[in-house]
Amino acid sequence: VQLQASGGGLVQAGGSLRLSCAASGRAFSTYTIGWFRQAPGKEREFVTFIRWTGGRIYYADSVKGRFTISRDNAKNTVYLQMSSLRPEDTAVYYCAAKPDLIDYSDTYYTAYTTYDYWGQGTLVTVSS
Repeated sequence: VQLQASGGGLVQAGGSLRLSCAASGRAFSTYTIGWFRQAPGKEREFVTFIRWTGGRIYYADSVKGRFTISRDNAKNTVYLQMSSLRPEDTAVYYCAAKPDLIDYSDTYYTAYTTYDYWGQGTLVTVSS
């Protein structure tokens, strides 16, 4: 699976952006897709994931209520709708994929080491 993240840009605090993660390769619909972000000088941080198995969704507390993840398997694309953006949301956002073969706990999918495939990242800058 190859992933291509896009949609980043510069936005004012309180604004919105929608990121896309387009995948190539077979059986995309059977992958769990996660979004992570990394701000300058900080470690990569979990944002959200969407499971293929049961369509379960999980958000980091820092984005809950402001970000929404969704997937369109027909288009091999996962979206991250970000609203009420804050300067602390500024980071490079990465999407990642993991084959959804075993029903692990939600905690498992919040670790960036879980994922096998990564996109190149897209920069989101939120100005105050």
